[in-house]
Formats: sequence, structure tokens, C-alpha cells
Amino acid sequence: MHTPKINWILFGLYLLVSIGLLFGSLISPPIRSVAPAPVRDWIVPPPKPIELDVLYSTEKEAWIELAAERFMADAKNKVQGHPIQINLEAAGSREIYLSVLEGAQPDMISPASMLQISLLQDLSTSKFGAPLVDPADTARCRPVLKSPLVLVAWRERADVLWGDEPNGSMWLRMHEALTHPQGWEAYDHPEWGYIKFSHTNPLKSNSGFQTILLMSYNYFGKTSGLTSQDILADDEYQAWFLSFENTISNFGDSTGTYMQEIVSYGPSLYDFVSVYEATAIAQMENAVGKYGELRVYYPPATSMSDHPFCILEGEWVTSEKETAALMFLEYLSSEELQKQALLEYGFRPTASIPLDQPGSPFLQYTQNGVKTDIPPEVEVPPGNVLNTLLDFWARNVQP
Repeated sequence: MHTPKINWILFGLYLLVSIGLLFGSLISPPIRSVAPAPVRDWIVPPPKPIELDVLYSTEKEAWIELAAERFMADAKNKVQGHPIQINLEAAGSREIYLSVLEGAQPDMISPASMLQISLLQDLSTSKFGAPLVDPADTARCRPVLKSPLVLVAWRERADVLWGDEPNGSMWLRMHEALTHPQGWEAYDHPEWGYIKFSHTNPLKSNSGFQTILLMSYNYFGKTSGLTSQDILADDEYQAWFLSFENTISNFGDSTGTYMQEIVSYGPSLYDFVSVYEATAIAQMENAVGKYGELRVYYPPATSMSDHPFCILEGEWVTSEKETAALMFLEYLSSEELQKQALLEYGFRPTASIPLDQPGSPFLQYTQNGVKTDIPPEVEVPPGNVLNTLLDFWARNVQP
């Protein structure tokens, strides 16, 4: 039997515990059920991207940048679950192969022409004992876009020199006109002053390299089989070639700059320039209503800027990078990308896409001489012959 004193003590303890529980419930947050974070967010990191380093020539910059962006945005473009990251770097075509020879390690390169691929194959074999690129392996190295070399001129002046169409001796006629001491006066137009033709520096720009190659082929009257002996042992050719080049006052670095300048300044600066067909198309609209009709002329045999994309034969190109590069190459060759290159940028597709479809610049600028059919292409000589031609120019012409 409890005494009254003990009862009061027990009651007090009970009262204190009750008050504590009540107070605790008021200041403590309610207990909630919290779902655990997904295991992948805090244990397994996202797959590391496969980085593909691509060194490319500037002529196709707008097209390739948009293509890379779309390729990376497509979730299905993965290698074994890893996304592909395209790292683009623009450079001149000669700079591309020289940087690789000097130790740069891109996974894929794309100069303006197979001319530079042929040079890299020859030079890398000499330097390293094995080629860093194989143009015969069309799965790993093949053209993606095409644009032939053309001459752009003001029609009034071209008509005086060769009429509506230049004949097979176009370069010979050009040489005769450029080296004539009377200039346009010899053609009954003394008010036009001297005759002005130019091309880019072949040591820096592909279009200049193609120009001197076409001049040489035309002089020898052939489209294939150019040899180092042709260049080094024929005194008459050398005299003809050097007198031609010595009429040029400015060897620019950029093909696009020539087109911009002929459109902006007219025949006060240039009568004729040697450029890419796509470059001419890109500037054609800007020339309307300025200095007469600006027209495209195709030489009797041309050289194609075929923009090859080639995976390098380097030990740094892992199997995963090679797979990624092959996927990117297939994407660039797709109908969607090829059609965009045609309609928006004036390139000839390598895919079977008609040039004369609605919206094509090859329909829009036919009155300016742009054609769907082009002359035959000259053969790309072996790398050692190309090096001979470049060395000859560098030793005797380079300003």
C-alpha cells in the first residue's frame, strides 16, 4: 500500500515525462520516409566520352561545325555506351600535314584535297619509315565534299581574251596576255591598264597549289603522268612557268579573300582569280550590280578539292577512337549532310544527289557560267612529284 507521499512523487514524475513528450513533439520535425538516391548518381559516374580530335581545312568550316554539333546531339552516336565528343580545329591544308609531321596527334585530318594526303603519305614514310595515312584504304580515308578549281573573271575582259569558253590552251593564252608588255593595250583596251591575275601562295593554300599543278599539266599537254623530270629538266617549261608567276604581285594566303576582294574592288584590283567553285558560288550574289557580270570559267582540265577525311595510322588512335571516327565519317557522307552542303554551301556532294534540284545554286547561277558538268580531272601525282613542284616554286618564286 502506497503512502500519499509516494503517490505524489510518482504523479510528479509522470507529469514531467508527459510534458517533455508534448514539448518534444512540438519542436521536432515530423518523421518522413525519404527514398534513397539512385545508386548510379552516387556510386557509378556517367560514361566518359570518347574524344575525337579532328584537324580540318577552313573552306568547310561552317558546314563541319554544324555537322559535328548535330552528330554529338544524337544520343544513338555512342561507342560501347560512351558518347562521342568531336574536338574540331581549323588550319590551312599545308599546315595540317606539316603539323602532323612535326608531332601533332589528331585522330582524323581533312585537308582541302588528296594532294595533301599524297604529300603526307610520302613525307611520313620518309620520316618515320611507315605512312601515317593510306589513301588506298577508302574505308578509313575518302572524299566527303567536292569543289573543282575554276577561274573567276569579269565577263567583259574574259570575252576579249578567250570568248565565251576558254579552249584547251587557256593557260597558254593567259601566259601570253600576262607577259605582253603592252597589257590590255595589245587587245585594243588601253584604258584597262595592265592585265591582273592572281592565285594564292601554294605553300600556304591548296587553291594556289592546284593552280600551279594545272598550269604545269597544261604546258606539257597532258592530264596524267607529270614527273619530277618534267619539272627539273625542261628549261623551256621553267622559263615559261617563272615568267607566268613573276607577273603576279600578290600571292594571298586565303582563297576566300580573293573572292571578297574581286567583288569589293572589281577589275581595279583583279581581272582574273583562281579559286574554288564553291567559293565563287558563295560570293556570286554579292557581285550583282557592281562591275558588270562576274563569271565562272572552267579550265580545260581541272583539279578537284575533294576534302578527304582520313583516320591517321598512329598508335594514339585507339580502337574506340577509330570506331567513333568511322561513325562520324559515315554521318558526313549521309544524304542529309550532303544535301545541306550542296544547297547551303555550294559544294558538290560525293553521294548520289542531283545538282539540278530545286534550290540548288547550280541552277541559280547558270547564267554566270556555273555548270553541273565539269572538265576531266588531272591525275594527282605521287607525293615526291608534288614535293618537287612545291620546292621549285619556293626556291624560285616565293616572295
